[in-house]
Amino acid sequence: MTAETTKNELPQVGGGSCCSSAGAGHAGAAGEQAADVTTVYEVKGMTCGHCEGAVSQELSALDGVTSVRAVASTGKVTVVSRAPLDEEAVRAAVDEAGYELLGTA
Repeated sequence: MTAETTKNELPQVGGGSCCSSAGAGHAGAAGEQAADVTTVYEVKGMTCGHCEGAVSQELSALDGVTSVRAVASTGKVTVVSRAPLDEEAVRAAVDEAGYELLGTA
């Protein structure tokens, strides 16, 4: 199971497919595309779809995050953001969800 969220969406958990994919970027001041930053984190303790949803929801609330995809079976969480995220903020969000951030994968 996987859970994926985008800003202002609830996590999708269960047999259905996730409804969101990483965006193509955001338009810059001169019409240029600014590249999103994709970071894969390793999270300890996720065992099911509920775990994926909890982690995804907390990380989606971080400023600049545009999508999150958590996979309990691998312990990997892919986060797409407009800029690099502060690792302590990510750690605090994962902790708030009840899990342990091991670092980047």
